[in-house]
Amino acid sequence: MKRLCLIAALVAVPALADELPRTPLAASTVDGEKVRLFPNGRWEYVDPAKAEAARKLAADYPENQTRPIDSQGIMVGGIGRYVTPGDKDYNRGSLNPKLR
Repeated sequence: MKRLCLIAALVAVPALADELPRTPLAASTVDGEKVRLFPNGRWEYVDPAKAEAARKLAADYPENQTRPIDSQGIMVGGIGRYVTPGDKDYNRGSLNPKLR
């Protein structure tokens, strides 16, 4: 019986995920501001001027200053580095001769 319930749950979850909206939803805040809600949890103002002001404000927070999307590498606990395009080590592959 437990296996049957597990199988039913595994089949139902992807079916429910297909019903989620793929396009942004129109919504409004408590203050009446118009916003767009994206499926990944992100949101933005509909008004371009307010959206740009919010982007500039958000850029000041350290948690929003992530690694550039084109960079390679990882930083864990302050150890490691990001390698950006144009660096001599960018996309060099493995230094192990067995893996080349």
